[in-house]
Amino acid sequence: METTGQYTGAAASRKKQEEMNMIYILLGNGFEEAEALVPLDLLRRAGAQVKLVGLDGLEVTGSHGVTVKADITMDEAHDPEDMEMLVLPGGLGGVEAIQKNLFALALIQKAYDRGCWLCAICAAPTVLARAGCLDRRKAVCYPGMEDEMGSAVVQKGAQVVTDGRIITGEAAGSAFEFGLRLVEAACGRQAMERVRNAVHFHH
Repeated sequence: METTGQYTGAAASRKKQEEMNMIYILLGNGFEEAEALVPLDLLRRAGAQVKLVGLDGLEVTGSHGVTVKADITMDEAHDPEDMEMLVLPGGLGGVEAIQKNLFALALIQKAYDRGCWLCAICAAPTVLARAGCLDRRKAVCYPGMEDEMGSAVVQKGAQVVTDGRIITGEAAGSAFEFGLRLVEAACGRQAMERVRNAVHFHH
């Protein structure tokens, strides 16, 4: 009985750990497909638990007409108790949708307050800047949007920047490097190298 109890306890501990390592990617209509789906692909290759969150329903259409079915809606992702990482893709439409969604903004603030990884690329770092998450932190954004970055220390020309538990990327062309940085943060360097080799990323 003791062995069974120990096994059950270990299994419960593993289950709890898994439940607390969820990664959420927020999708609003007009999101930049590469910036959402490349990191999603790389994270899942690494074995991470990732859910796409549709801000206005399960079907979300990107800026280039690609329609994606999200895993859950914003209503189902209102509290980050199980969250390790929150990812904001760019795309002006998608970023505007995030900025206008009070539940999404509250989720960002909760994730920041609880020390989750916050990751944003292209235009999306401006959302983090407006929320005060980038104050005096090094970050990067889509070229030309630096004036919307508040007191962030913008690293012009960088593809991806990590400062503490915040990761920012420049644009769609940075999607693979951004995604691999997310894999390293969530799953470790060994997993990142394994995924990098599997997809033959040689940047």
